[in-house]
Amino acid sequence: MAGPARLTGTDATEDAGGAGPVAPASLRRAPRTVGLPASRATIHDVAAAAGVSRQTVTRAMNGLYGISETTKERVLAAAAALDYRPSRFGRGLVTGGDRQLGLVVNDLRNPYSPELAAAVLGLAAARGWDVMLADVGLAGDSDRAVQALGQQTDVVVGYLGARAPEWIERLGPVPVVELDPAGEVLRGAVRIDPAAAIEELADHLVRTGVRHPVIVDASDTGRPSSRGGLMLDALRRRGYLPEVAVADAPTSEHGAAMAARALERFRRVDAVLAFNDLMALGVLAACRRAGVDVPRDVRVVGVDGLALGTLVAPTLTTLAVDLDAVAREALDLALGMLAGELPRSGEAVRRTVRHRLLLRESA
Repeated sequence: MAGPARLTGTDATEDAGGAGPVAPASLRRAPRTVGLPASRATIHDVAAAAGVSRQTVTRAMNGLYGISETTKERVLAAAAALDYRPSRFGRGLVTGGDRQLGLVVNDLRNPYSPELAAAVLGLAAARGWDVMLADVGLAGDSDRAVQALGQQTDVVVGYLGARAPEWIERLGPVPVVELDPAGEVLRGAVRIDPAAAIEELADHLVRTGVRHPVIVDASDTGRPSSRGGLMLDALRRRGYLPEVAVADAPTSEHGAAMAARALERFRRVDAVLAFNDLMALGVLAACRRAGVDVPRDVRVVGVDGLALGTLVAPTLTTLAVDLDAVAREALDLALGMLAGELPRSGEAVRRTVRHRLLLRESA
């Protein structure tokens, strides 16, 4: 076939010995600083610096035959001088190798992260991609973990949180899709929006006669999270004056501790809205230990729609998010950005996935 023959044949730009023309002045160029995508050295820059064709650079960078060792060394020296990092996507096309997607999660101890990873892995595998995972919540050096993704993957998706600006800079030219961004969106993004489901939940609480709801929230700032704020506003608009307890981590242990205090302090509490399903499971445990019947005495609601919520008794009412949809939107954006079919930032690379109210036994 013409394609493979062109990749492995002799380069017409080289001499009989394979040395090719030399451009030593180009190799003394100062290294580039990798930052915004526009500053990244290209294969054409390396070819010009080494005085060879683009095909020769491809052969040298991928260890293919058809060039001399001297030419290969000159190309590699030019690549090092220019701080050139070949696209793994392009390298995969040449060598038949894998293509790597980087996934950033913030705590694998929370079942939400493995469920998200499973959704991303399944969809990526169907498209011929491998996935490299970085848990920035558990990593000893989260900066290094994120930077490694930028060096070893073609695209990155995941939860970057408040450190998104810094980490996006560390990722350099790699296309990035944030999941549920915490602040200004700098690259692509998939927002996960609970607002409509929270409004539906508030109406459900009114219909079922709830009078004294409590919000068990989580935030490392000590103030209500954006999700907790939406819950608070929705309840206030319906005449409620809910108490709000804010934990510093969204774990089942914190959920149980906050619920135990709420049950002790607020004797009339008849509903607990938790920041996530994991905290809600802690609330269920606290209610069980206190002899409080769920849902007869207190209704309990979580957020996320984890499979674990179907395995407890009573089963957990939740604001569920379709993680398959989140993964699909994120990969569509990331691969479109990589292929040049979509811009690297702006409204064209923003999507939204909405929660839905999933009524089960606990409320």
